[in-house]
Amino acid sequence: MATQRIRSNEKTSVDTPEKESSSLSELAPAVPAAVIWKLLSFTFAMITLPIGTYFFTVNFVFVGNPTFAGALAAVMANVVLIAYVVVAMKEDQSDRLEEEEKRKK
Repeated sequence: MATQRIRSNEKTSVDTPEKESSSLSELAPAVPAAVIWKLLSFTFAMITLPIGTYFFTVNFVFVGNPTFAGALAAVMANVVLIAYVVVAMKEDQSDRLEEEEKRKK
């Protein structure tokens, strides 16, 4: 029969106290609220702008021609996507510039 030997001088993770930190734990979210709002607004635009463009143009601009209306809706989806990429790149550059200014000081 195999039995486990209990060693009294070994400490398990239950026995050892965790490191106590003098600072408070950080409760800030990992992603800033401004980034979340930008993502939600571009998501809303990605849903509503192409669909709204399609129905508006099929009824009023290209009266009854869904091919051109669908093509314009696809173009509008690409416009929203490109705008999101441009905003994200500018935000990344502004963060980098702020860090460089802090390093200089």
